[in-house]
Amino acid sequence: MSAPTLHRQGLTRTVLRLHRTALVVWGVFVLASVGYLLWLTEVTADSVHATLAACRDDGPGRCGIGAWRDYSEPMGWISTFMYYSFWAVAAWTGGALIGRELESGTARLAWTQSCTPTRWLTVKLAVPAGLIVLSGAVFVPVYRWAWSAHRDLMGDDWSFPDVFAARGPAVVAYGLCALAVGTLAALLLRRSLPALAVAVTVMIVLNRCVERYREDFWPTAGNGEASAGLWQTRSGGYHPPSHFWPLHLVETGIVLTVTALATTAAFWVLRRRTA
Repeated sequence: MSAPTLHRQGLTRTVLRLHRTALVVWGVFVLASVGYLLWLTEVTADSVHATLAACRDDGPGRCGIGAWRDYSEPMGWISTFMYYSFWAVAAWTGGALIGRELESGTARLAWTQSCTPTRWLTVKLAVPAGLIVLSGAVFVPVYRWAWSAHRDLMGDDWSFPDVFAARGPAVVAYGLCALAVGTLAALLLRRSLPALAVAVTVMIVLNRCVERYREDFWPTAGNGEASAGLWQTRSGGYHPPSHFWPLHLVETGIVLTVTALATTAAFWVLRRRTA
């Protein structure tokens, strides 16, 4: 095995060791979310159906509404937490993964020990990026299955921002984008707290802009009377559920483009600062 390969593996182990707490917390969060989805779908749903059946003779009333919420609300909260986890990724990247090492001088020390700045940053980004992608590969299929399993207990919520993102690769794209934006902020500011604040702010602004124009990413199906499953836009047109994937993939492409630009800019800034 060559010396560069050995050194790269050593750097990877160093990243894992230094940030093991954050990486473990993220892993536990994803696995707990997946476990809760399984519990809701396989256990809670049966209990809710039984309660609704018992309430049927008395009409929907409070009994039926409360039982319905026992399933629909936790399902919604899981998608919300996963969707907005990019805030935590941006904060951690800007404040700890990159920002703190630049501020303390740890990064420059690593560069003097036969580790080039480019290789250092590559490994720093590759480890959490791989974990984000792996987490998405586990979470998204489980969430899609859970969301579809008991539609009678859920509203027509496919257009809700968190549900919309959690049902496909967009939720992963936001995490990768937060990683890239946090890195760029840290390299530009070289201070952990300011980088943390800027990274989170940029991601919030980006997310709000995308959400604002999400309905315009694909032509609507025209005008007409609203019915179940249709997403009415500001212009009066409608998106049927079949428009989910075109809209979702366009949004994913936009976010990944920002990710690529931020990553490219981060490496350019690093080369300029260390030349």
